[in-house]
This record gives sequence, C-alpha cells and structure tokens, in this order.
Amino acid sequence: MKAYEFINHTADLGIRVRGNSLKQLFERAGWAMFDILVELKGVKLKETVEIEIEGEQIDELLADWLRELLYKFNGEGYLFKEFEVKKLDKEGLKAKVKGEKLDLSHHQLKTEIKAVTYHGLEVKKKKDSWETQVIFDV
Repeated sequence: MKAYEFINHTADLGIRVRGNSLKQLFERAGWAMFDILVELKGVKLKETVEIEIEGEQIDELLADWLRELLYKFNGEGYLFKEFEVKKLDKEGLKAKVKGEKLDLSHHQLKTEIKAVTYHGLEVKKKKDSWETQVIFDV
C-alpha cells in the first residue's frame, strides 16, 4: 500500500493517506507531510521527541497532530522521518517521532507548508483500512 498520493486541489496542496490501522494512518500522514517539506533521505534519526495531544474527534485530532508536527518544524527546526503512535483513543494521542534539527548545509527543503486546514478534512474507515484526505495551505 502506497503511503500517500496527491489529490487535485486548486490553490493548495492535497493528499490522500491510507493505513491498515488508525495508528498507521496517523504515522503515514506525519511522514507524508515531512516528505513534502524536505528530502527525507538526508534526515538522520538523531533525536526523539514525544508528542501528546488531547482530543476527542478523530479528524480534529489528526489535524492537531499534523499542526503540532508542523510547529516542531517551523518553530523549533525539527525534521522528522520516523513516527510511532503509541496511544490513540478518544482521549488523545501519544507518539514518539524521530529525526534531527534542520541544517541547510545537509538538508534539502522542497515545498513550504504554511498550515494544515480543515477544508475537506475527513478520516474514514474502509473495509479493512483507514483513509484520510488533508489539504495543506502552501
């Protein structure tokens, strides 16, 4: 199963992500966002950061997860390429993400993402998998 694919959107950038489980869906969505931001093959797994987010509705929790990861990139300079969701339920999410700090002499940035939007945001259970659509403001 492919981690993600681009979807047509007029002004912004949209992706569709699939996962075998809800946890995998969240992990793949995080990976997809960073794959859009930076050339991931140059990112090393030097640091681990723990993320905790409170929330009840799964689609809002997904948006908050991606927003927190984007904040870690924009505000703290982190590049992540490994995502492990430890807990995901109606109370929120706990995860560990691995990567390193941005170093422009080693890392190649690709596409700037300004924000994660609610536009068209949905998380759906399919027969034996999960799927989401996310639109990024670029």
